[in-house]
Amino acid sequence: MLRIGDIIQTLKGLVETKIDMVKIDIQDQISGVLSRLLLLTLMAMSIMLVLLFFSFSLAFFLSQYFESPHLGFLIVGILYLLVFVILYLVRDNDPTQEKMQNGLKGFIFRARIFRKLRKNE
Repeated sequence: MLRIGDIIQTLKGLVETKIDMVKIDIQDQISGVLSRLLLLTLMAMSIMLVLLFFSFSLAFFLSQYFESPHLGFLIVGILYLLVFVILYLVRDNDPTQEKMQNGLKGFIFRARIFRKLRKNE
């Protein structure tokens, strides 16, 4: 027959093992989220550089086209002002915000879903 002390030791071992498994799972989730946030930040910085160089290229092209060194940069500035005004006007649009939030949630927090799917296979 099992003694109560053995049962308690076994239960302690099971609880400690479960706690360790939860800690490892939390660490995996946090590292996954942080790595995707870092990737998202690098992607945003890259697209900003691309946008910057395309903007300069367009400004210089328009300056040569209109034969005015200032007009090309003015047109590009007005174009960005127009983009800003449009974004400002749609800032409170609920469907737009929901789409953006769902896209970010899907990208940042998707590791847990895929990990659960892999475990079930």
